Amino acid sequence: MSDVSDACKASIREAYTALMEARKLVPRWGQRQMIAEVANTLARVNAVGGPAQPPAVGVIEAGTGTGKTIAYAIPAIVMARALNKRLIVATATVALQEQLTGRDLPDLQAGSGLEFDYALAKGRRRYLCLSQLDRLLASDDAGTSLALYPDELALQPGATALGVYRDMLDALGRGDWDGDRDSWPGPVDDADWLAVTADQGQCTGRKCPNVRQCSFFRARDRLQNADLIVTNHDLVLADLALGGGAILPEPEDSIYIFDEGHHLPDKALGHFATFCRLSSTRQWLRDLGRAFGRGATLFGELTGVQDTLERVQELAADIDDALQVAGDEGAQLLAAAADATRLRFEGGHVPEQLKASATTLAALWARLAGRLGTLESALADATEDDAHAEHRDELDAWQMAVGGMLVRAENTLALWRDFAADTSSDTAGGAPPQARWLARREDAQSDAIDFHCSHILAADILQEQLWSRAAAVIMTSASMTALGSFDRLRLRAGLPEAARCAVVASPFDYSRAELRVPAMRSDGGDAQAHTAELVELLPRILDEDEGSLVLFSSRRQMLDVRDGLPRTWRARLLTQDDYGKQEILRRHREAIDSGQGSVIFGLASFAEGVDLPGDYCRHVVIAKLPFSVPDDPVDAALAEWLEAQGRNPFMEISVPDAALRLLQASGRLLRTESDSGRVSILDRRLLTRRYGKAILNSLPPFARVLH
Repeated sequence: MSDVSDACKASIREAYTALMEARKLVPRWGQRQMIAEVANTLARVNAVGGPAQPPAVGVIEAGTGTGKTIAYAIPAIVMARALNKRLIVATATVALQEQLTGRDLPDLQAGSGLEFDYALAKGRRRYLCLSQLDRLLASDDAGTSLALYPDELALQPGATALGVYRDMLDALGRGDWDGDRDSWPGPVDDADWLAVTADQGQCTGRKCPNVRQCSFFRARDRLQNADLIVTNHDLVLADLALGGGAILPEPEDSIYIFDEGHHLPDKALGHFATFCRLSSTRQWLRDLGRAFGRGATLFGELTGVQDTLERVQELAADIDDALQVAGDEGAQLLAAAADATRLRFEGGHVPEQLKASATTLAALWARLAGRLGTLESALADATEDDAHAEHRDELDAWQMAVGGMLVRAENTLALWRDFAADTSSDTAGGAPPQARWLARREDAQSDAIDFHCSHILAADILQEQLWSRAAAVIMTSASMTALGSFDRLRLRAGLPEAARCAVVASPFDYSRAELRVPAMRSDGGDAQAHTAELVELLPRILDEDEGSLVLFSSRRQMLDVRDGLPRTWRARLLTQDDYGKQEILRRHREAIDSGQGSVIFGLASFAEGVDLPGDYCRHVVIAKLPFSVPDDPVDAALAEWLEAQGRNPFMEISVPDAALRLLQASGRLLRTESDSGRVSILDRRLLTRRYGKAILNSLPPFARVLH
């Protein structure tokens, strides 16, 4: 920690030593190494204000068993306080958030001697909106709310929702509940919950008459005094998209730690992608007229509102007609395509006729958004006018509804602007293009088409939203590298050149486990022959008395292998989709605890984030090298762009991605220092292809048994 002040060094060492003694833990070399990496990265932070130049970014791959939470939390808490910055720890999964707030941070508070407060930050949709609840109970009809988002028509509150809502109101009044969905004691259907929440557009903020009792704002106020805020990647990205500081502290005053950080580029791509589902959008536009009809008497009393309202309804009809045209054009393009269910536009270039329709739609949606903004402002003014005091509750409800409409319009506008854009500007200066594509759902109608647009790399997004703004960023997980290099992450995340990248080795003794590649007749690339051989091979290599995890890259192969196994074997299998993930894990542990064997058949979701220590998993079987499905439009557009530059997308994308997934899958075996077992990879390409050998060499140093 050569760049860290002496005072901070002393505080970090004292806290770490105290925690080790309090928890009776043995200090780990890798943990100390990671502490130093985090501290040295944060030593570059500008204490005065604004992001460091160059950006203070650290990327740390910390092997399983390192104890990442301790290794990043202790130096970050000490350094953040010294720099007068706020600390934001973002995870990709709810499970890790719960582990942090329920166990890791309380243990750290109790044992380290560090004084800090922490809070959990969630999005608005996790909290009940009292105004929405009042509106639904007052109407005594849970099914009359206007659907504002795609597919909400199918998610209207059920007939029994009113009873649940009354129970919620009673619990709030007694102080037995804080309005957080995750702390509600009983089950709540998604449709019932959605109806009593509000998003950014619907929320009227501090003007809301229920703001003093608002669950979201109470939770947000608690964040103001927290030294450390635990949240998720999506909420961080949402806050940054709103300009930063909307929910979380300002980026310039924040040190971000992205645990499970290898997910961040994909999360960013998903968050900033645009989308329009034609059928639900057209239905929503038609519903606008009926919705505003219910408020005709009220609107008639508001000066100037009637003209705006009439123009909104006219624009909705015009947009519906234009969407019909775009849908017909999309249907024709799909009908002429090799794959009638999906069409990606090469180089992101939208055909001229559809591009012209998109230009028209972008102009119409912009005008609709403008009119809805005017209407929302008029309603906000009316709520503060004493002349309309007797209608204030109704005006508040309409302001919320119109605010939601405005957000919906702006989101849809973004898609049509993306489709109407001059695609030559996409690639100015050699930048990668946008991926643009159409997808048809299983419906014969022309409007059963979805329009999509996405960046193909998150580099520009993260540079604009994060690297250039944050005081500092630390990314960490057990799988930040691929093929022993950070090149994959640099490409996808656009890491600043000055980013510190380090690998901290796991403390586990990998010689306690074996990596086996058995002799096989078939090649993993021959799906039919490979599946047939798996049916023969698995009963021979699996121990019926053990806990085993068999991972597949293809659902079809997983099901075909299951169905081909002898009946006696099928009886002891737990196959993904037969039950929910947590139920499968519960049944598996229960079987092992009772002295029986159990085998889980799973896909990618079981290859990461599954913790089955000791006897729960003595054998991980990986059916084949986990290459991604080649028809993903974003991956296909990225491959196309690399090929146009004379580069090899298979070696730059497919192989590193497969190596990363294989590393994650093999990481399901050793979960504690005393674990042992074996990993079997049933794909000869690992030994016969040059890229296979590169992948093999990037795996942990298990004892190898290669045939």
